[in-house]
Order: sequence, then C-alpha cells, then structure tokens
Amino acid sequence: MNEYILIGKIVNTHALKGEVRLISDFEYKEKVFVINNELYIGKEKNKETIETYRKHKNFDMVKFKGIETINEVIKYKGQKVYILKETLNLGEDEILIDELIDMQVVFNNEILGEVEEYRNDSGNKIIKVSGKYIPYNKNFIEKIDKKERKIYYKNIEGLI
Repeated sequence: MNEYILIGKIVNTHALKGEVRLISDFEYKEKVFVINNELYIGKEKNKETIETYRKHKNFDMVKFKGIETINEVIKYKGQKVYILKETLNLGEDEILIDELIDMQVVFNNEILGEVEEYRNDSGNKIIKVSGKYIPYNKNFIEKIDKKERKIYYKNIEGLI
C-alpha cells in the first residue's frame, strides 16, 4: 500500500499562469522538488506532476504540468501536499521526522530513553528524551539504526 508523507501546504497561487506557493519545512526538499516528480494534493490525493520549481523568499514555488491558469489551480489553495515515501529513496543515514518518535537514544552504551518530541527552533533541531532536550545534529550522532530503532550519540563531553 502507498505510504504518503506530508511535505507541506499550498498557501496561495502566484501570478496568473498556474504556479502555487507552497510552505514547507520538509528536510529532504532536494528529493521532493524535482521536475517530473509526482505530488499528491488534498484529502483525495490528486496526483500532479512538477513542471517547474524555484525558491521565492520562504516559499517553494511549483508549477504543475497541464495547468496553465490560476483558475485551474485555485482549487488547491489551503490543501496539504504529499509525496510517496518510495519516491524519496532515502539513504541508510536519512530518516523522516515521524520515524524519530519512540526511537531509543543510546549514549555511552546506555539507553537514555525514547524520543518523545522533535522541534526545529529557528534552525536548531532538538529532540526530547526522558524530559530533557538534546541537539538533533549530525555532528553529535554516531549512527542511526532504522531496523533496531536506535540513535547512537557520540561521546561528546558535556553534551548530556
């Protein structure tokens, strides 16, 4: 069965030629916003194919194939946007935020607890483990084991 991953929301249309403004804090945008990738919009998961993509301020600007006017795209305003998980083709060390929740965190061969929450505070990614917030940063993480559902932190003095 298809597994849809939420990547953002269409907040408005842009100009008259059918382009949309999408707001997204999705981590792997470079894998999503690729020409000819298919996005799925709204509860009905209407499939649309990316024709063009560009950044504009804090928006991701997307135009879909076959949509040439604002009138054809206005129906998507306010709709959530998804991609199929298999399209992302994530590497071994790449993980979606949703997958972090309930993973065990290991530091100095001790289990600190499970990830309770994820936050992105102005670009500072943190996770909550046993009531404490710790940085979720590749510099501090030795490895992520998706199969065992464990995050191994490096031994960095004073981190925890």
